[in-house]
Amino acid sequence: MLGLAKRVGARILLTSTSEVYGDPLHPQDETYWGNVNTIGVRSCYDEGKRVGETLMFDYHRQHGIEIRIARIFNTYGPRMNIDDGRVVSNFIAQACRNEALTVQSPGTQTRSFCYVSDMVPGLIKIMEGSHTGPINIGNPGEFTMIELAETVKELINPKVEIKHVDNTPDDPRQRKPVITKAKELLGWEPAIKLREGLPLMEQDFRQDSLDSPTNHNTYHFTS
Repeated sequence: MLGLAKRVGARILLTSTSEVYGDPLHPQDETYWGNVNTIGVRSCYDEGKRVGETLMFDYHRQHGIEIRIARIFNTYGPRMNIDDGRVVSNFIAQACRNEALTVQSPGTQTRSFCYVSDMVPGLIKIMEGSHTGPINIGNPGEFTMIELAETVKELINPKVEIKHVDNTPDDPRQRKPVITKAKELLGWEPAIKLREGLPLMEQDFRQDSLDSPTNHNTYHFTS
């Protein structure tokens, strides 16, 4: 893609990820180089994004390619795949199916969730702006997995239980973006709070993914 951008003189956007920061001990700003495990079971994704950023800047420096890099933090919203394994879709699907919400232990690990209608304008602003990045695009609201599960239970299905399951290896303990750069350089910040976005995502799952309004067991998705 960088070779194509070079040939046709195009501006190119890399949607990178908060995972480039690895397992940080503090909120993440763009100057932080990260605390990463290069040989862990999750590292292929983290390192793939990190090398992607490296290649972007190499082409920018050597060939003058116009690059833009956005570091995306957890995004959620309509049109997600109900079985994609992401924590928000997992919890909402489980609540709709009357299943227990499975929180990976210890449950105190945090994530920050940005609704898709906030995320997309951020990416557009990066592409239309003059700053290469990287720029964090995410919602700085920080929630533990227990807090997320309790919120989904309250808003979607108060009857479901919350249970703990074993965690996956190398699971980061914290995600919280510092978005000062996005505010100052792009004039961007998110507007949708988690408690507003979750019911909208539930509506989408129930409307587009169920055979009938009362069937909570069989889900079918369209592209």
